[in-house]
Amino acid sequence: MSARLRLVADRAAVAGAPPPAADPPHEEPLHEEPGPGAARCLGLYAKLAAGVTVVTARGADGPLGMTVSAVTSLSARPPLLLACLRDGSRTLAAVRGRRAFAVHLLREEQRELAGRFASPVTTAAERFAGTDTRQVLGVPVLAGTLAWSVCLTEDVRRYGDHHLVVGRVAAVHVGGGRPLLWHDRRFGALTEPVPDAAG
Repeated sequence: MSARLRLVADRAAVAGAPPPAADPPHEEPLHEEPGPGAARCLGLYAKLAAGVTVVTARGADGPLGMTVSAVTSLSARPPLLLACLRDGSRTLAAVRGRRAFAVHLLREEQRELAGRFASPVTTAAERFAGTDTRQVLGVPVLAGTLAWSVCLTEDVRRYGDHHLVVGRVAAVHVGGGRPLLWHDRRFGALTEPVPDAAG
């Protein structure tokens, strides 16, 4: 500091002037806000249209499964799917323990199946009762769905009350038909014709 600047600073201190203000700390207003309540967030999430899927896995006592609407493609190379499973579910425990699971895209005619696998009071045996199920890579696969894939568990991470499950697609089948949709807390269907595809 030069002598002249030092003299100016000393005079300001003698005169009782307050010291120069420091730079204000970096503020993040979003982190300071309490945020909307869970009910409002669920209202937002209800407006997201999604295909209805059933995720299955092999449990210690037999097949397990649950209805899931938060499933999406993640990568083509390598082929990865992402599914959000509820914390504490037996299906999630099997996905983590057995390191493999299946994702089934349901047809618009399979509302009853979706409801059965979503019911909190339905046992695993009741969920699979009357369904044509076979084993693919050791994982229970439901016949008659729009499409299915068997995935090897790549990663599982918890976020809030759900876990993000990343699976590498190891087997896949695509049939024809129209998908079952979930929007505004109810099932729906596409209104335009969908070309059949098989694979």
